[in-house]
Amino acid sequence: MFDLTGKTALVTGGGRGLGLEMAKALAKAGASVAINGRNRLTLDAARDQVASEGIRLEIVAGDVTTDTEEILAAAARSTGKLDILIHAVGERDRRGTDDMDAAGFAALINTDLTAAYGMAKAALRYLRQSIAGRLIFVTSIAAFTARAGDPAYTAAKGGLEALTRSLAVELGSDNLTVNAIAPGWFATETNAALAADPVLQQFVDVRIPLKRWGRPEEIAPAAVFLASPAASFVNGITLTVDGGMTVQM
Repeated sequence: MFDLTGKTALVTGGGRGLGLEMAKALAKAGASVAINGRNRLTLDAARDQVASEGIRLEIVAGDVTTDTEEILAAAARSTGKLDILIHAVGERDRRGTDDMDAAGFAALINTDLTAAYGMAKAALRYLRQSIAGRLIFVTSIAAFTARAGDPAYTAAKGGLEALTRSLAVELGSDNLTVNAIAPGWFATETNAALAADPVLQQFVDVRIPLKRWGRPEEIAPAAVFLASPAASFVNGITLTVDGGMTVQM
């Protein structure tokens, strides 16, 4: 039920971090996978890295805020078709309300929310041709929790969760499911310094029942599940992967 043999996938933001882990997992499950990012060198490095593990990834360079049609067309050419889109692109601007002007707020919303809608809309002509299309957004626990000084990211991820529900309702009649994954705190390369901070670890010990950061590879099974036949009747949900952080009082 978790076999993706014969399926094709595009993972945006797949050149590193959680996006790359999800792409690797889809490929291990049998899918033909293309990864997207803005930096061709980063994508090349990722492809070479996973090749040493016996995993093949195609690469499609491009900016999801401006090159939507080109990215999707290239991915469909490289894999033959497109059954699965995982949109994992995301940026963060940790300026608080006093420091962030409207232009900065709009820029982050454009990257983290508007571009996700653009990718989803453009991908429909491919996904609708699939026997069982899968659209998966990567949101964040910031979609339903908040920290001070992070208004734009919180708003964008909350909007992305709502978009997931809306598209799930709208597109279900096309035999196309729309779901999301909400990661908690993961020790990716971007967060390496934070994960090694003993003071921050005290916070982790209190707030996360498992008392540790997530390992990047621990996000992968969620992506495989939602992309697989096992999730054929799962639609419109946000699967939280956070070690229990958001359920602990």
